[in-house]
Amino acid sequence: MKTVSLMELASYLPGEPVPTEYFLQYQRESGTLDEESEEHQMFRAPAHRHHVSRDETPADMMERAGRTLLDRIGPDEASTIDVVLTNALLPEVFFTGAGAEVAHRLGLRTDWVIDAHNGGCASFVHLLKLARVLIGSGEATSALLLNVQNCAGPVMTQSEVRKLPEAVIPGDGCGAAYVTASAESPVLAIETLDNGQYTRDCGLTLDDGRKYWEAGGSQVHVGFTSNKVANIVERGNRLVPEAVGKVCDRLGITVDDLDLMITNQPNRMFLKQWQERLGIDGDRHLDSFDRFGNLFGAAVPVTLDHALREGQVKDDSLLMLAGFAHAGDFAGAAAVRWRAATNG
Repeated sequence: MKTVSLMELASYLPGEPVPTEYFLQYQRESGTLDEESEEHQMFRAPAHRHHVSRDETPADMMERAGRTLLDRIGPDEASTIDVVLTNALLPEVFFTGAGAEVAHRLGLRTDWVIDAHNGGCASFVHLLKLARVLIGSGEATSALLLNVQNCAGPVMTQSEVRKLPEAVIPGDGCGAAYVTASAESPVLAIETLDNGQYTRDCGLTLDDGRKYWEAGGSQVHVGFTSNKVANIVERGNRLVPEAVGKVCDRLGITVDDLDLMITNQPNRMFLKQWQERLGIDGDRHLDSFDRFGNLFGAAVPVTLDHALREGQVKDDSLLMLAGFAHAGDFAGAAAVRWRAATNG
């Protein structure tokens, strides 16, 4: 197997930052502002988030992040991309994903286009694993990975949904990554966990009981009952440390050897729990929750991109990228030695 490297990242955030007050005004008016829920770390709001507009598609977001990435790697490297891997939380087209459309817009000549719908908040690890297998086996040369989170603007600002405590948590954005055969910034190990028994524990809720494709007046949202929240919290607290531990065991290292960890960012509670269970301090666990909210699958690449631009990632750093999805049906972690070759 060829050595495969995560070489570059880029990101796109739509519109201007939206303050939490946007939601609080509607919660006050409706009487749904619950101080107890507001203080509960599961629903404690970030300071800001971005909202995609009604007419901005996942392909639009991917194209914007993708163009920034292609500019950074240059035309020679861009010309080698023969794989496009995508994950969009809220697909816009029923019958096809956005990968082929984005490849066409960016002028890429691809042999592989895979629109992966599974993976959720840990989908960046999932896409990275796919890219590593395709490139490492010699079936492909290099890959463009694209993660879109786009449910905050369309779903969470609906007239009834924006009154709910969970509406304040998500933000929208797109992360992009370039992966190729190289030893410069190698992906050292990846572990993924599939727990299909939890798949039905998280999904869309419609108060009138209709299917989402059936006509009706209720507004779609993700429903949370106290029992579901308790189960998801337990799984999330456990699964990310488990995935990280498996990667460390494979490499013969401990968490103390990690320079930085970046996870998905559901809320402050999970971030704190992962730090405590793994014994990693906050300075080594980067997050962008207060700036961008819960970016679901886009959180890892967007956060890493901003950390790189802001000088928070030193060459030769050992990175751990990790997350869990939905109600715990998927989790994963990947270790990357960032820019290792620059020091050798």
